[in-house]
Amino acid sequence: MESQSLEALRALSTPTVSNAIELFKIRPPNHGFMSPSIRCLFPEFGVMAGYAVTGRFAANQPAVQSVSRYDSWKQILQIPEPRVIVLQDMDQPPGVGAFFGEVMANIHKRLGCVGAVTNGHVRDLDEVRALGFQFFAGGVCVSHAYVHLLDFGAPVEVGGLLVRSGDLIHADKHGVLVVPGEIAGQIPSAAARVTEREQRIIAHCQASDFSLEQLKRLLEAE
Repeated sequence: MESQSLEALRALSTPTVSNAIELFKIRPPNHGFMSPSIRCLFPEFGVMAGYAVTGRFAANQPAVQSVSRYDSWKQILQIPEPRVIVLQDMDQPPGVGAFFGEVMANIHKRLGCVGAVTNGHVRDLDEVRALGFQFFAGGVCVSHAYVHLLDFGAPVEVGGLLVRSGDLIHADKHGVLVVPGEIAGQIPSAAARVTEREQRIIAHCQASDFSLEQLKRLLEAE
């Protein structure tokens, strides 16, 4: 996807992008986004858009076998920029230890990542906010505990959403969704159509000659 198309996506909120995706009828409207358990920790950063790099980790017990972080960093560079690292915490319950804090945020920002998404927990919020690196997480914790990578590059499930490396992530204070690659370039124009229709409805609701009949016509109009 061209950089100008990504910039156009960054100008849109996740609800707007979600509405635009629905026009193409390529997935059910209750699919394609993470649950509210994955929350934006820095909503003031606005929209994050980039290509997923995926992995799984655990922190509750010492590693029996783990993936080399160096090898994972080399794999990250195989995905186009901007990158979003999406990690599934395999502990039950998740959140015993943070994979991401100040050090990992600096490393991954240097590797072209703009943020991290995880069902696990994160830490060092003040330092990471100052860095401008976005966090979407299941919560916040104190320690890294025994954190270690289990695998890297395979599909993961975070917030009820299956994410594959290379998927286009779009996220903001409302949540995280995956934009289908085959329609990504058409989303801005589709969003404009959705917005135009919504504005007609809103304008009528605020008009002095409001009527239920006209509201019905506007809502039923394609």
